[in-house]
Amino acid sequence: MTTPIALIDCNNYYVSCERAFDASLVGVPVIVLSNNDGCAIARSAEAKALGIKMGDPIHHLRDKVKQHRIRVLSSNYTLYGDMQRRVIAACEAFARDFEIYSIDETFLDLAGFEDRDLVAHAHEMRDQVRQWTTIPTCVGIAETKTLAKLANAAAKKNPGFNGVADLRDDGVRHEVMHAFPIGDVWGVGGATARKLADLGITTAGTLRDMPMKQARAVGTVVLERLVAELRGVPSAAVEMVAPPRKGMAVTRSFGTPVTTFDGLMGALSQYALRAGEKLRQHGLVAARLTAFFHTNRHKPDRPQYAGSRTVTLHPMTNDSLELIAAARRGAERAWRDGYAYTKAGITLDDLVAVDMRPRTLFEDDSGKRDRLMSALDEINGRFGKWTAVTASQGFRREWKLRSENRSPAWTTSIAEVPTVKASS
Repeated sequence: MTTPIALIDCNNYYVSCERAFDASLVGVPVIVLSNNDGCAIARSAEAKALGIKMGDPIHHLRDKVKQHRIRVLSSNYTLYGDMQRRVIAACEAFARDFEIYSIDETFLDLAGFEDRDLVAHAHEMRDQVRQWTTIPTCVGIAETKTLAKLANAAAKKNPGFNGVADLRDDGVRHEVMHAFPIGDVWGVGGATARKLADLGITTAGTLRDMPMKQARAVGTVVLERLVAELRGVPSAAVEMVAPPRKGMAVTRSFGTPVTTFDGLMGALSQYALRAGEKLRQHGLVAARLTAFFHTNRHKPDRPQYAGSRTVTLHPMTNDSLELIAAARRGAERAWRDGYAYTKAGITLDDLVAVDMRPRTLFEDDSGKRDRLMSALDEINGRFGKWTAVTASQGFRREWKLRSENRSPAWTTSIAEVPTVKASS
């Protein structure tokens, strides 16, 4: 008997996090903007009803925002990350184990709970998440992750499920799968969906009934195993385990154009620091670093320049200080005075696992630097990003992203914890 899997998904997650601490946002249209306050990346149900689409640029929405009094917020990833931790804590008693799929989605292993009414069990979990965090959720239950994704989508879109759909029920599974468009099935890309449509396969149900050999011919072993998952047979191929990374990038647009080398280097230092942290998290080292920066390409009437230089890292490293030094070497070679730069970044290439890196003859013992990097990661992980930084980042950071409407760090900064005053 296959162990049931649940997928709990937070509804309108970023907006729900904001509403948890600001009651004035409840019941009104709200949108949350991307980095640098560029475009809409989260919308409340009220905002969706006004026709606001995911990715709509904010400068295209000015009239609509004013007309409908839409509340516009900058993204607050520190808050969203901490609220994710609280959501998972509320779910822990309801599952044997869990796997975080994204900031608002978590798979739950329900082994040991099979004898319970899992729909009621899921409703209890939703109630606890709502009580602990105020965040509304939907839950999909099935035998595989792909089916759990379908179940969750059905629970979210169909009010008849009341927030929980269990695809282990034959009637529910038949209804959901034959109404679910093939292009929305987890793991089916646009090109594959078009090939399947040409064969008359337009829903999850018809994909499930596709002969296995034909599935392999159309979409290789990946589609074949996806079909198996739709039939209730778990497959490692659709667990979305990330392949070994070959490259990595940290890039940002500036809130204010940068015209000095020190200003540019402050940004590149922060990006290199973050890149090193990401390498260490994944147990990787890099062989090459590229530092790049450019002016605003969307304003051709202004002077344009794009600079980029690649530096070889020898030996390969994930040490943030060495990455910053390499970024400086590259930036110095590419720098040109007299331009207003609006974006910069760091890319890392030829990544390998730390224990697989080629050793050099005169390589020093890096034990002290490894401990320094570990201490740096621990401090920033415990007290928040950029608590400990290098001097080259500077303190004014005029280049930092625009976030004019960011909410306070309600849960992670003692200075911004909400206060309540009682009157006699």
